Amino acid sequence: MEATEERSDAPDAPVVPDASDPSRPRRRGRTPRLAGAAALLGVVAGTCAGYLVQADREPTKLPSLSQSVIEQAKGEVEPLSAAQDRQVRTDGDLRKLLLAKPRGTRTADWLPRDGWMDLAAYAGDYTDAGAEFSSLVTDQFRRAAVTGWRVGHAYSVEIRLVQFRQEDSMAATDSSHNLQDDAESVSPTDSWSIPGTGDGRAYVHNHAPLYSAEAHAWRGDIAMEIWAYSSKPITRKTITDLAERQMERL
Repeated sequence: MEATEERSDAPDAPVVPDASDPSRPRRRGRTPRLAGAAALLGVVAGTCAGYLVQADREPTKLPSLSQSVIEQAKGEVEPLSAAQDRQVRTDGDLRKLLLAKPRGTRTADWLPRDGWMDLAAYAGDYTDAGAEFSSLVTDQFRRAAVTGWRVGHAYSVEIRLVQFRQEDSMAATDSSHNLQDDAESVSPTDSWSIPGTGDGRAYVHNHAPLYSAEAHAWRGDIAMEIWAYSSKPITRKTITDLAERQMERL
């Protein structure tokens, strides 16, 4: 669905306190951050040991330091333009960042007419909608913009931009990585990196008679999802081109 001018923004999902139930499994993708914290603690411990050794030694006279005085620049710093400041774009109407429906295609009739998916609608697409709803609340789901199109009855595309508040975690990154893990678990599947996206990846699932493809990447607080279905095999170029063009708009 092409972006409309009638509504500039979606109402944010209500802020709900983080779940404290210890039995709730953590979402994948957070272990490396914990490992990094453990590594940092190791460095701090080593530094403290070094200070204890130095404390018993005679102080060494240091050479004099000389540095030219740098005058502070005068005037105000010019703010970034809307084209340079990514947050200006992503805090506005996300629907305007979605790819436009190609000419000659029909709007997907299963999508919401206003182009927004609320928390319940987004969670409802998962097998265990209740568990996903709780997980999204914990991950501070903010909103999701969606578009899609059909070519006859043989080919369809759906694109989602899912935004998180990210006050406590890198939820957009986690969401993208989780979906990548799910895609890689399907066989037979071919996959490729999406140029210019860091760790974004595209997948083609070769299952007749209904073939499918998907792409997942993230930028800042937004996770991009692309889903395509066809009665014929979907090529690498088709799915990666869609993903590249959508990510360029972010």
